Amino acid sequence: MKIQERTGATHGRSAAPAQPSVGDRLPTPPRERKPALAALAVLLILVGALGATMLVLRAGDRIEVVKVTQEIPAGGSVTDSNVTSVMVAEDSGIHYVPWSQLANLKKLKAVSTIPGGVVAVGEMFGDQSGVGQGKALVGLSLKAGQYPTGIEPGDVVAAYRVTSDTGSNSGSSSSSSPSSAGGSNSLIVERATVSTVPKDGGDELVSSTNKSITVTVDSDKAADLAQAASNGQVALVLVSSK
Repeated sequence: MKIQERTGATHGRSAAPAQPSVGDRLPTPPRERKPALAALAVLLILVGALGATMLVLRAGDRIEVVKVTQEIPAGGSVTDSNVTSVMVAEDSGIHYVPWSQLANLKKLKAVSTIPGGVVAVGEMFGDQSGVGQGKALVGLSLKAGQYPTGIEPGDVVAAYRVTSDTGSNSGSSSSSSPSSAGGSNSLIVERATVSTVPKDGGDELVSSTNKSITVTVDSDKAADLAQAASNGQVALVLVSSK
């Protein structure tokens, strides 16, 4: 009787459905890894970080240099009124003129006409000025009243022959009469560019000391202007630069 009960109990347990164990689950497919995309993402991050770093370094690596604000004619010089300072990115391939060297730059001459609005570089200046084709430099020794007050390099002037009615100048007037057929006060040069003017701070005072002014003129006008200048019969009048 006991044997039958055990057998029945055993059959009862066998009839119950078996639960699958955890280890019997179906395997999931492994994830597909893409190392190339991961490497590309890392590379893009590094490039972006490097670019941002270079921009920051580039923005901070700037120098103060000389910029021309008004046209400087050939043979002209830099003055406080025709230049200013600007900040530019440093470039070893461009010979910028540092603002700290402005005093030394004023001692040099423009080798050719320098337009306004450009940043000055060393090649634009030299110890000797270049004279353009068909042009000539004429030196004038003028007294106060024979030139405009505050005249500066780069100014455009007209040169007139002027004579005095005093007896002390009668000799020079008669000697220059052949070349002043147009009248005692005649136009010699319609447009001349002032190349150099000495800075002595005495323009406002009448002085017996002459000022040496150099102007650039057309070659065919140089002889007449030089002759009139040698007789002290030249007066400069400031005209429009256009």
